[in-house]
Amino acid sequence: MGTWSIIKGTAHFILTVIGMPGNLIIVYAFSYAAYSDHKLMPADIIVLNLALVNLMVVLVRCIPEMLAAYGINELFSDSGCKIVICIYRTTRALSIWLTFLLSGFQCISIAPITTKWAAFKLQAPGHLFGVLAFLWVFNVGFSIPALLYGISSSGNSTGNGFSINLEYCFVKFPSQYVKITVGNLQISRDIIPIFLMIFASVYILLILYHHSQQVKHLQSSNRKRGSSAEIRAAKAVITLVLLYVIFFGIDNVLWVYTLTIKAMTTSVISDLRVFFSSLYAAVSPIVIIVSNKKVQKRLKCEREQQGSLAPETVTSTVRM
Repeated sequence: MGTWSIIKGTAHFILTVIGMPGNLIIVYAFSYAAYSDHKLMPADIIVLNLALVNLMVVLVRCIPEMLAAYGINELFSDSGCKIVICIYRTTRALSIWLTFLLSGFQCISIAPITTKWAAFKLQAPGHLFGVLAFLWVFNVGFSIPALLYGISSSGNSTGNGFSINLEYCFVKFPSQYVKITVGNLQISRDIIPIFLMIFASVYILLILYHHSQQVKHLQSSNRKRGSSAEIRAAKAVITLVLLYVIFFGIDNVLWVYTLTIKAMTTSVISDLRVFFSSLYAAVSPIVIIVSNKKVQKRLKCEREQQGSLAPETVTSTVRM
């Protein structure tokens, strides 16, 4: 096992250790809130979907990459590779679009209440499930090439002249033209929501700046608490957007470089791409847990319940 394999395996092991429990905590917290309160706010629904797709990214990408780094390459059959790559590309893209959707709803929530915005604010939550369904169908459609060109690494040591080597699977394109076309479509799909979320973040910052100037002249403690809640939520969204721009910016630069190479006999560039695109799935739960009061409240309740059970256990043990 070479040095690069050790580094790669350790890096993806760390992503798995951080990403899996982090996303599971968020899924559990919001699922419990939906069960106990019988409803979720639109932003909470988006965050729940984001945690689910990030969890899938960790499961279908970080774990196979870690195992492949440690020499376990023949993980999937041709059908397994097609499914795994398709799930990864779908959830990776959904992670981008859901982050944009979250920033868009944050824009709506803090926008000034005017005649133009009032009706839109009331109608937007009612269309959320339709938007989510569209995003799932849209991104699954873009992942169809994975079903067509994904093959197992078993018996395919180098793929062909137009393949992308993932070590445990190959994406075997029939020609350079198809490879570049598919790559450009994926870049376009990623760039659009990234630019939109940057625009939304700038708008959020402008609204919060004007709002903070107004709050300075108010003495009501209620307004101050409301302002701090809005600022906390906005900071979390902007942090998620900033992380996405950095990580997926690097990812797409490496993807463009990949498209310029006729054949990839080594997986180093692919390893770097996967690491940076998977990094968001592991880091974003930390931002959400630290900034989201509902998640913190659920964790606090769990700790209190465990603390209250401990004395009872000790008492029952003494009685025995």
